[in-house]
Amino acid sequence: MSGQWKSAALSALSGAVIAVAVVFGAAALGVFPPQPLDGRQVHAYLLHHPQILAEMTSRLQDQESLEEDRAEQARQAAVTKAGPNSFFNRAVAYVTGPANAKASVVEFFDYNCVHCRNTFPVLQAFYESHKNDTRFAFVDFPIFGKDSTQAARAAVASRRQGDKYIAFSFAMMGEKGAIDTDTMLADAKAAGLDIARLTADMKDPAVDKTIAAAHALAHQLSVDGTPTFVVNGKIHSGEIDEETLDRMTRR
Repeated sequence: MSGQWKSAALSALSGAVIAVAVVFGAAALGVFPPQPLDGRQVHAYLLHHPQILAEMTSRLQDQESLEEDRAEQARQAAVTKAGPNSFFNRAVAYVTGPANAKASVVEFFDYNCVHCRNTFPVLQAFYESHKNDTRFAFVDFPIFGKDSTQAARAAVASRRQGDKYIAFSFAMMGEKGAIDTDTMLADAKAAGLDIARLTADMKDPAVDKTIAAAHALAHQLSVDGTPTFVVNGKIHSGEIDEETLDRMTRR
């Protein structure tokens, strides 16, 4: 059990709540504290019976894990109900790869998301190896403030300049620091984009409409974090490694 969990448990259980929790926790373990309990007694009792806190922390972890599993099952049900056309919709995502491909990869991501960046090398390598046999949908889903929204708007606008979206999107995702205006424009230039056209297209209300549609789809699926993947119709929340991505695309 980590110190972080102990600290979280102690912070969450205070005053009367701790007293009640100790009584029920002790009862479950067959150890009963003296009654009544005041703050000092609770503190002393926990020091003498640390197994109570350990048991409570373990059960809390189990409960949270169960709740996460249930939430993921609910998201999977929503993904299945929505169907593939919801993801491979050019009004929502940048779609590339053969339309008749047997494998498909969808990603909801934010350019300033550290977990998206951690996963990016895996996704980039997979894309380069499978861009001719896998259907991809890249969903710009900014959730980390105005810089993320601006980067997403630039990425969506870049879709109007032929096949430069991937180079531009990957360049921003490969950055180490925050994607501010200067970084975004430098990456756009490096990707071969017409900067004057890009900045003009970013002002088009249709760009904001695309981002709004991505948020609406995420809300429909109860997706509230990045990265979130849908691989061959199966949802995967959080970072993904090469082995998992390969396994999911082979299903």
